[in-house]
Amino acid sequence: MRSVRCGIVGFGFIGPQHAEAMRRLGYVEIAAVCSPNPEAAREKASRLGIPRVYERYQDLLDNPGIEVVDIVTPTRMHHPLALAAIARGKHVIVEKPLALSLNQARELRDAANAAGVVHAVTFNYRYHPMVQQARSMVMHGEVGAIHLLHGHYLQEWLLYETDFSWRLDLAESGPSAMVGDAGCHWFDLVEHVTGLRITSVLAELRTVIPIRRKPLHAHEAFAATGKEETEPYSVQVPDLGAMLMRLSNGGTASFLASPLCAGHKNDLRFEIHGSKLSLSWVQEDPNRLFIGHRGQPDQLLTRDPGLLASEARQYTALPGGHNEGWPDAFKNTLANIFEFIADNRDPRTADGLRFPTFDDGCRAASISDALVRSSARGGIWTNVEE
Repeated sequence: MRSVRCGIVGFGFIGPQHAEAMRRLGYVEIAAVCSPNPEAAREKASRLGIPRVYERYQDLLDNPGIEVVDIVTPTRMHHPLALAAIARGKHVIVEKPLALSLNQARELRDAANAAGVVHAVTFNYRYHPMVQQARSMVMHGEVGAIHLLHGHYLQEWLLYETDFSWRLDLAESGPSAMVGDAGCHWFDLVEHVTGLRITSVLAELRTVIPIRRKPLHAHEAFAATGKEETEPYSVQVPDLGAMLMRLSNGGTASFLASPLCAGHKNDLRFEIHGSKLSLSWVQEDPNRLFIGHRGQPDQLLTRDPGLLASEARQYTALPGGHNEGWPDAFKNTLANIFEFIADNRDPRTADGLRFPTFDDGCRAASISDALVRSSARGGIWTNVEE
């Protein structure tokens, strides 16, 4: 497989995770990273063997040796950065959510399609082996007709008024903020696993902590804050969301999202209830899939290549009992994207199953947009735009 040269724009918390996953592939060369904080980025880049750090993203984009640009900045910058990369003929990978708004997401999709470049969004939870096992069971009819989906994405990292993140800034993260940032993972995950579409939503989005203490100096996501100088900050975005949803087959779904839940570190989960059986998967316990039965004992299927469907087996690299987790799913996601690029595949043949494209980013943006509109109108049923 030929070598692919990539540049990463943004190198705070998630950028080095992307870099680690790329290094594991063996054929991706990270030629450079870009960060507005170059000194901190140089230290991380040095540990990862990345030779060059740019302070201006234009310099990275103008590097003729870079064919793929991976954008991992705050959401506000996704749209201008991706448009600039597309204009230079670069393949583009963007962290979720794709953009601040549905209109921006659609503009990126249309621009990438017109330019004929590969475009992808890192909805990485799809490519856990047990998620793919659940999808295989649904697609082969083992679950039966689905009448109910439910789940949540709960975290604790913004529980205190002294906790702060750019995701609480309307200009940086958009009107759905943390709810959309976490929710887009869940929306993409359940649509991918079930093959169903969320067609309408009823949502209540709330701001539980309206005034926070904002540090005078920025820090990375999930970083612990100490005794530092702060100022009062009026929060204009939600930090809690409760949603009901209608599905394309007439079924019902419900979802909760909040970073204010003590004890929940990164608690993403879904449950699927069909006419034959139920499935449940928890991101913090990713090597197991609960299979619920009526009339026979329930099952807890543990990840083991010999026990998985072929569609799931390709995503597991270790024997049973050797746990795989978040970094491995991320590696699987990027492997699918970079293999497609390395094989010089026609971007028009990307089907959204092997890896999420900007079409999938638009889907998640459309659901988030409907949630915001529903809540703003007092929590009424609102259609999701196609």
